[in-house]
Amino acid sequence: MPHARGAAGLAVPAEARRGRGATANPDGRFEPHARETFDDGWEVEPAARRRTEVTRERARTIITRNTSPDISFDRSINPYRGCEHGCIYCFARPNHAYVGLSPGLDFETRLFAKPDAARLLERELSAPGYRPRSIALGTATDPYQPIEREHGITRAVLGVLARFRHPVGIVTKSNLVLRDRDILAAMAADGLAKVAISVTTLDPVLARRMEPRAPHPAKRLEAIRALSAAGVPVMVIVAPIIPALNDHEIEAILEQARACGAREASHVLLRLPHELKDLVADWFAEHYPGRQARALSLVAQSRGGRLYDATFGSRMTGQGPYAALITQRMRLARARLGYPEERLRLNCEAFAVPGAQLALF
Repeated sequence: MPHARGAAGLAVPAEARRGRGATANPDGRFEPHARETFDDGWEVEPAARRRTEVTRERARTIITRNTSPDISFDRSINPYRGCEHGCIYCFARPNHAYVGLSPGLDFETRLFAKPDAARLLERELSAPGYRPRSIALGTATDPYQPIEREHGITRAVLGVLARFRHPVGIVTKSNLVLRDRDILAAMAADGLAKVAISVTTLDPVLARRMEPRAPHPAKRLEAIRALSAAGVPVMVIVAPIIPALNDHEIEAILEQARACGAREASHVLLRLPHELKDLVADWFAEHYPGRQARALSLVAQSRGGRLYDATFGSRMTGQGPYAALITQRMRLARARLGYPEERLRLNCEAFAVPGAQLALF
Protein backbone atom coordinates (compact mmCIF):
# COMPACT_ATOMS: atom_id res chain seq x y z
CA MET A 1 0.00 0.00 0.00
CA PRO A 2 1.42 3.44 -0.88
CA HIS A 3 2.69 5.23 2.20
CA ALA A 4 1.44 8.64 3.29
CA ARG A 5 3.35 11.69 2.15
CA GLY A 6 3.24 15.24 3.42
CA ALA A 7 3.58 18.16 1.05
CA ALA A 8 5.80 20.30 3.24
CA GLY A 9 8.84 18.07 2.70
CA LEU A 10 8.96 19.15 -0.93
CA ALA A 11 8.16 22.84 -0.49
CA VAL A 12 9.15 24.97 -3.48
CA PRO A 13 10.76 28.41 -2.96
CA ALA A 14 8.35 31.28 -3.47
CA GLU A 15 10.34 32.79 -6.34
CA ALA A 16 10.06 29.54 -8.30
CA ARG A 17 6.27 29.32 -7.97
CA ARG A 18 5.18 32.92 -8.34
CA GLY A 19 1.73 32.98 -9.91
CA ARG A 20 1.04 29.36 -8.94
CA GLY A 21 -1.32 27.91 -6.35
CA ALA A 22 0.50 24.97 -4.76
CA THR A 23 3.33 25.61 -2.33
CA ALA A 24 4.95 22.21 -2.90
CA ASN A 25 5.45 19.41 -5.40
CA PRO A 26 5.08 16.14 -3.44
CA ASP A 27 5.38 12.73 -5.01
CA GLY A 28 2.20 11.04 -6.15
CA ARG A 29 0.77 8.22 -4.07
CA PHE A 30 1.73 5.54 -6.59
CA GLU A 31 5.45 6.35 -6.65
CA PRO A 32 7.69 3.73 -4.99
CA HIS A 33 9.83 6.34 -3.24
CA ALA A 34 9.16 9.62 -1.47
CA ARG A 35 11.57 12.55 -1.78
CA GLU A 36 12.21 15.22 0.82
CA THR A 37 14.26 18.42 0.68
CA PHE A 38 16.32 19.70 3.59
CA ASP A 39 18.84 22.44 4.27
CA ASP A 40 22.36 20.97 4.55
CA GLY A 41 24.03 24.37 4.99
CA TRP A 42 25.46 24.66 1.47
CA GLU A 43 24.45 27.54 -0.73
CA VAL A 44 22.50 26.56 -3.83
CA GLU A 45 21.53 28.33 -7.02
CA PRO A 46 18.17 30.12 -6.91
CA ALA A 47 15.38 27.87 -8.08
CA ALA A 48 14.21 28.49 -11.65
CA ARG A 49 10.66 29.75 -12.08
CA ARG A 50 8.24 27.01 -13.14
CA ARG A 51 6.99 27.38 -16.71
CA THR A 52 3.93 25.80 -18.26
CA GLU A 53 4.66 22.73 -20.40
CA VAL A 54 2.01 21.19 -22.63
CA THR A 55 2.26 17.62 -23.95
CA ARG A 56 0.01 16.30 -26.71
CA GLU A 57 -1.93 13.28 -25.46
CA ARG A 58 -3.10 10.75 -28.03
CA ALA A 59 -6.35 9.55 -26.47
CA ARG A 60 -8.15 6.52 -27.90
CA THR A 61 -11.59 7.69 -26.75
CA ILE A 62 -12.85 11.07 -25.55
CA ILE A 63 -16.18 10.42 -23.80
CA THR A 64 -15.76 9.28 -20.18
CA ARG A 65 -18.70 7.53 -18.55
CA ASN A 66 -19.67 7.24 -14.91
CA THR A 67 -22.42 5.66 -12.79
CA SER A 68 -22.21 8.03 -9.81
CA PRO A 69 -25.57 8.79 -8.17
CA ASP A 70 -24.19 12.14 -6.94
CA ILE A 71 -24.05 13.87 -10.31
CA SER A 72 -26.65 14.59 -12.95
CA PHE A 73 -24.72 13.31 -15.98
CA ASP A 74 -23.38 9.92 -17.00
CA ARG A 75 -20.82 11.09 -19.58
CA SER A 76 -18.24 13.84 -19.81
CA ILE A 77 -15.37 15.24 -21.87
CA ASN A 78 -12.16 16.79 -20.57
CA PRO A 79 -10.06 18.32 -23.39
CA TYR A 80 -7.11 18.82 -21.03
CA ARG A 81 -5.39 16.97 -18.20
CA GLY A 82 -4.06 19.24 -15.45
CA CYS A 83 -5.13 22.87 -15.14
CA GLU A 84 -3.14 26.08 -15.37
CA HIS A 85 -5.63 27.97 -13.20
CA GLY A 86 -3.74 26.46 -10.27
CA CYS A 87 -6.67 26.35 -7.83
CA ILE A 88 -5.20 24.95 -4.63
CA TYR A 89 -8.46 23.23 -3.68
CA CYS A 90 -9.03 21.38 -6.98
CA PHE A 91 -10.27 17.83 -6.32
CA ALA A 92 -8.75 16.73 -9.66
CA ARG A 93 -5.17 17.32 -8.49
CA PRO A 94 -4.69 13.70 -7.29
CA ASN A 95 -5.44 12.49 -10.84
CA HIS A 96 -1.96 13.63 -11.91
CA ALA A 97 -0.53 10.76 -9.86
CA TYR A 98 -1.93 8.36 -12.49
CA VAL A 99 0.60 9.70 -15.02
CA GLY A 100 3.52 9.65 -12.58
CA LEU A 101 3.41 13.38 -11.84
CA SER A 102 2.84 15.40 -8.71
CA PRO A 103 -0.60 16.67 -7.71
CA GLY A 104 1.24 19.80 -6.57
CA LEU A 105 2.98 22.17 -8.96
CA ASP A 106 3.12 19.53 -11.70
CA PHE A 107 -0.69 19.59 -11.89
CA GLU A 108 -0.69 23.27 -12.87
CA THR A 109 2.52 23.41 -14.91
CA ARG A 110 2.83 20.05 -16.70
CA LEU A 111 -0.36 19.84 -18.73
CA PHE A 112 -1.72 17.52 -21.39
CA ALA A 113 -3.84 18.52 -24.39
CA LYS A 114 -5.98 16.16 -26.45
CA PRO A 115 -5.77 17.53 -30.00
CA ASP A 116 -7.81 14.65 -31.47
CA ALA A 117 -10.78 15.30 -29.18
CA ALA A 118 -13.15 16.63 -31.86
CA ARG A 119 -12.32 13.82 -34.31
CA LEU A 120 -12.77 11.17 -31.61
CA LEU A 121 -16.04 12.73 -30.51
CA GLU A 122 -17.43 12.69 -34.03
CA ARG A 123 -16.55 9.02 -34.35
CA GLU A 124 -18.13 8.12 -31.01
CA LEU A 125 -21.33 10.06 -31.66
CA SER A 126 -21.66 8.40 -35.08
CA ALA A 127 -21.38 4.88 -33.68
CA PRO A 128 -24.41 2.66 -34.28
CA GLY A 129 -26.54 2.44 -31.20
CA TYR A 130 -25.29 5.65 -29.60
CA ARG A 131 -28.06 7.15 -27.44
CA PRO A 132 -27.75 10.86 -26.54
CA ARG A 133 -27.78 12.20 -23.01
CA SER A 134 -26.30 15.47 -21.84
CA ILE A 135 -22.50 15.58 -22.02
CA ALA A 136 -20.69 17.52 -19.29
CA LEU A 137 -17.71 19.45 -20.60
CA GLY A 138 -14.97 20.23 -18.09
CA THR A 139 -15.79 18.11 -15.06
CA ALA A 140 -12.21 17.48 -13.91
CA THR A 141 -10.21 20.38 -15.32
CA ASP A 142 -11.38 23.65 -16.83
CA PRO A 143 -12.07 23.47 -20.59
CA TYR A 144 -11.40 27.23 -20.80
CA GLN A 145 -8.10 27.32 -18.91
CA PRO A 146 -5.48 29.69 -20.43
CA ILE A 147 -3.97 27.15 -22.87
CA GLU A 148 -7.35 26.86 -24.63
CA ARG A 149 -6.60 30.23 -26.28
CA GLU A 150 -3.79 28.56 -28.21
CA HIS A 151 -5.11 25.04 -28.69
CA GLY A 152 -8.83 25.69 -29.28
CA ILE A 153 -9.81 22.11 -28.46
CA THR A 154 -12.92 23.09 -26.51
CA ARG A 155 -14.27 25.18 -29.38
CA ALA A 156 -13.66 22.31 -31.80
CA VAL A 157 -15.56 19.93 -29.50
CA LEU A 158 -18.46 22.40 -29.26
CA GLY A 159 -18.53 22.60 -33.05
CA VAL A 160 -19.04 18.85 -33.28
CA LEU A 161 -21.76 18.85 -30.61
CA ALA A 162 -23.56 21.66 -32.44
CA ARG A 163 -23.50 19.79 -35.75
CA PHE A 164 -24.87 16.65 -34.09
CA ARG A 165 -27.41 18.71 -32.13
CA HIS A 166 -26.17 17.07 -28.97
CA PRO A 167 -26.92 18.58 -25.52
CA VAL A 168 -23.96 19.88 -23.48
CA GLY A 169 -23.45 21.39 -20.05
CA ILE A 170 -20.22 23.31 -19.46
CA VAL A 171 -18.46 23.88 -16.12
CA THR A 172 -15.88 26.69 -16.02
CA LYS A 173 -14.59 29.60 -14.00
CA SER A 174 -13.26 31.47 -17.05
CA ASN A 175 -14.75 34.33 -19.03
CA LEU A 176 -13.01 32.82 -22.08
CA VAL A 177 -16.30 30.95 -22.50
CA LEU A 178 -17.64 34.20 -24.03
CA ARG A 179 -15.48 33.56 -27.08
CA ASP A 180 -17.85 30.71 -27.95
CA ARG A 181 -21.14 32.45 -27.24
CA ASP A 182 -21.98 32.27 -30.96
CA ILE A 183 -22.10 28.47 -30.80
CA LEU A 184 -23.63 28.36 -27.32
CA ALA A 185 -26.40 30.86 -28.09
CA ALA A 186 -27.45 28.94 -31.20
CA MET A 187 -27.47 25.66 -29.27
CA ALA A 188 -29.29 27.20 -26.31
CA ALA A 189 -32.06 28.42 -28.60
CA ASP A 190 -32.84 24.75 -29.22
CA GLY A 191 -32.43 23.75 -25.57
CA LEU A 192 -29.06 22.13 -26.20
CA ALA A 193 -26.66 24.09 -23.98
CA LYS A 194 -26.22 25.51 -20.49
CA VAL A 195 -23.16 26.85 -18.65
CA ALA A 196 -22.19 26.58 -14.98
CA ILE A 197 -19.75 29.22 -13.76
CA SER A 198 -17.87 28.73 -10.51
CA VAL A 199 -17.60 31.80 -8.29
CA THR A 200 -15.58 30.85 -5.22
CA THR A 201 -15.19 34.30 -3.71
CA LEU A 202 -15.84 37.97 -4.47
CA ASP A 203 -12.58 38.96 -2.75
CA PRO A 204 -9.89 39.49 -5.43
CA VAL A 205 -7.04 39.08 -2.92
CA LEU A 206 -8.31 35.70 -1.74
CA ALA A 207 -9.06 34.67 -5.33
CA ARG A 208 -5.52 35.47 -6.44
CA ARG A 209 -4.06 33.41 -3.62
CA MET A 210 -6.15 30.28 -4.02
CA GLU A 211 -6.84 30.30 -7.79
CA PRO A 212 -3.97 32.42 -9.14
CA ARG A 213 -4.47 32.09 -12.91
CA ALA A 214 -8.26 32.01 -12.98
CA PRO A 215 -10.09 35.18 -14.07
CA HIS A 216 -10.98 37.91 -11.57
CA PRO A 217 -14.34 37.32 -9.82
CA ALA A 218 -15.79 40.39 -11.55
CA LYS A 219 -15.00 38.86 -14.96
CA ARG A 220 -16.88 35.69 -14.01
CA LEU A 221 -19.93 37.71 -13.01
CA GLU A 222 -19.70 39.59 -16.29
CA ALA A 223 -19.57 36.25 -18.12
CA ILE A 224 -22.82 35.26 -16.35
CA ARG A 225 -24.37 38.55 -17.47
CA ALA A 226 -23.19 38.27 -21.09
CA LEU A 227 -24.20 34.64 -21.52
CA SER A 228 -27.60 35.27 -19.97
CA ALA A 229 -28.12 38.23 -22.28
CA ALA A 230 -27.30 35.95 -25.23
CA GLY A 231 -29.99 33.50 -24.15
CA VAL A 232 -27.65 30.89 -22.65
CA PRO A 233 -28.95 29.50 -19.31
CA VAL A 234 -26.35 29.93 -16.55
CA MET A 235 -25.91 28.26 -13.19
CA VAL A 236 -23.65 29.76 -10.52
CA ILE A 237 -21.71 27.23 -8.47
CA VAL A 238 -20.43 28.37 -5.07
CA ALA A 239 -17.59 25.89 -4.99
CA PRO A 240 -15.85 24.87 -3.05
CA ILE A 241 -17.19 26.29 0.19
CA ILE A 242 -14.17 26.38 2.49
CA PRO A 243 -14.89 26.73 6.22
CA ALA A 244 -13.42 29.82 7.89
CA LEU A 245 -12.33 31.17 4.52
CA ASN A 246 -15.18 31.89 2.09
CA ASP A 247 -18.27 30.43 3.77
CA HIS A 248 -19.41 33.90 4.86
CA GLU A 249 -19.80 34.92 1.19
CA ILE A 250 -22.53 32.47 0.14
CA GLU A 251 -25.43 34.93 0.14
CA ALA A 252 -23.42 37.74 -1.46
CA ILE A 253 -22.26 35.50 -4.32
CA LEU A 254 -25.77 34.22 -4.98
CA GLU A 255 -27.16 37.76 -4.92
CA GLN A 256 -24.66 39.17 -7.38
CA ALA A 257 -24.95 36.17 -9.70
CA ARG A 258 -28.74 36.43 -9.69
CA ALA A 259 -28.51 40.13 -10.52
CA CYS A 260 -26.37 39.15 -13.51
CA GLY A 261 -28.97 36.69 -14.77
CA ALA A 262 -28.04 33.32 -13.24
CA ARG A 263 -31.10 31.08 -13.15
CA GLU A 264 -29.73 28.19 -11.09
CA ALA A 265 -27.39 27.87 -8.11
CA SER A 266 -25.59 25.01 -6.38
CA HIS A 267 -22.70 24.44 -4.01
CA VAL A 268 -19.99 21.93 -3.16
CA LEU A 269 -18.29 21.62 0.21
CA LEU A 270 -14.49 21.38 0.14
CA ARG A 271 -13.32 17.89 -0.78
CA LEU A 272 -9.80 16.73 0.17
CA PRO A 273 -9.05 13.36 -1.44
CA HIS A 274 -5.61 11.72 -1.30
CA GLU A 275 -2.69 14.18 -1.60
CA LEU A 276 -4.97 17.22 -1.64
CA LYS A 277 -5.37 17.33 2.14
CA ASP A 278 -1.63 17.93 2.64
CA LEU A 279 -1.43 20.47 -0.18
CA VAL A 280 -4.33 22.49 1.25
CA ALA A 281 -2.92 22.26 4.78
CA ASP A 282 0.44 23.62 3.59
CA TRP A 283 -1.30 26.39 1.64
CA PHE A 284 -3.22 27.42 4.76
CA ALA A 285 -0.01 27.36 6.80
CA GLU A 286 1.56 29.86 4.40
CA HIS A 287 -1.36 32.17 3.67
CA TYR A 288 -3.86 31.87 6.55
CA PRO A 289 -2.15 30.06 9.45
CA GLY A 290 -4.61 31.40 12.02
CA ARG A 291 -7.55 29.81 10.20
CA GLN A 292 -6.02 26.43 9.37
CA ALA A 293 -7.04 24.49 12.48
CA ARG A 294 -10.64 25.72 12.42
CA ALA A 295 -11.05 25.16 8.69
CA LEU A 296 -9.76 21.58 8.75
CA SER A 297 -11.69 20.80 11.92
CA LEU A 298 -14.98 21.84 10.32
CA VAL A 299 -14.15 19.83 7.20
CA ALA A 300 -13.52 16.75 9.36
CA GLN A 301 -16.75 17.33 11.30
CA SER A 302 -18.58 17.29 7.97
CA ARG A 303 -16.79 14.19 6.71
CA GLY A 304 -17.46 11.69 9.49
CA GLY A 305 -14.36 12.67 11.48
CA ARG A 306 -12.00 12.38 8.51
CA LEU A 307 -10.74 15.02 6.08
CA TYR A 308 -12.35 13.14 3.19
CA ASP A 309 -15.27 10.78 2.84
CA ALA A 310 -16.16 9.45 -0.62
CA THR A 311 -19.55 8.07 0.42
CA PHE A 312 -22.19 8.56 -2.27
CA GLY A 313 -24.93 10.93 -1.20
CA SER A 314 -22.77 13.09 1.06
CA ARG A 315 -19.41 13.59 -0.62
CA MET A 316 -20.51 16.78 -2.39
CA THR A 317 -22.29 18.52 0.48
CA GLY A 318 -21.05 16.73 3.59
CA GLN A 319 -23.04 15.73 6.65
CA GLY A 320 -23.45 16.91 10.23
CA PRO A 321 -24.41 20.31 11.72
CA TYR A 322 -22.00 22.51 9.74
CA ALA A 323 -22.85 20.91 6.38
CA ALA A 324 -26.57 21.10 7.19
CA LEU A 325 -26.23 24.80 8.01
CA ILE A 326 -24.54 25.47 4.65
CA THR A 327 -27.27 23.59 2.78
CA GLN A 328 -29.94 25.52 4.68
CA ARG A 329 -28.31 28.86 3.89
CA MET A 330 -28.16 27.95 0.22
CA ARG A 331 -31.82 26.93 0.19
CA LEU A 332 -33.02 30.09 1.93
CA ALA A 333 -30.90 32.38 -0.25
CA ARG A 334 -32.13 30.73 -3.45
CA ALA A 335 -35.74 31.14 -2.34
CA ARG A 336 -35.27 34.77 -1.30
CA LEU A 337 -33.53 35.68 -4.55
CA GLY A 338 -36.02 33.89 -6.79
CA TYR A 339 -33.86 31.07 -8.13
CA PRO A 340 -36.13 28.37 -9.61
CA GLU A 341 -36.25 25.14 -7.63
CA GLU A 342 -36.25 22.89 -10.69
CA ARG A 343 -33.14 22.37 -12.78
CA LEU A 344 -33.27 23.08 -16.49
CA ARG A 345 -33.28 19.84 -18.50
CA LEU A 346 -31.60 19.89 -21.87
CA ASN A 347 -33.14 18.62 -25.08
CA CYS A 348 -32.03 15.09 -26.01
CA GLU A 349 -34.60 14.63 -28.77
CA ALA A 350 -32.95 16.78 -31.44
CA PHE A 351 -29.84 14.59 -31.82
CA ALA A 352 -29.06 13.61 -35.42
CA VAL A 353 -25.94 12.22 -37.07
CA PRO A 354 -25.06 14.59 -39.94
CA GLY A 355 -25.65 12.93 -43.30
CA ALA A 356 -27.34 9.87 -41.80
CA GLN A 357 -30.54 10.40 -43.76
CA LEU A 358 -28.64 10.78 -47.05
CA ALA A 359 -27.09 7.36 -46.47
CA LEU A 360 -30.56 5.82 -46.91
CA PHE A 361 -30.68 6.71 -50.62
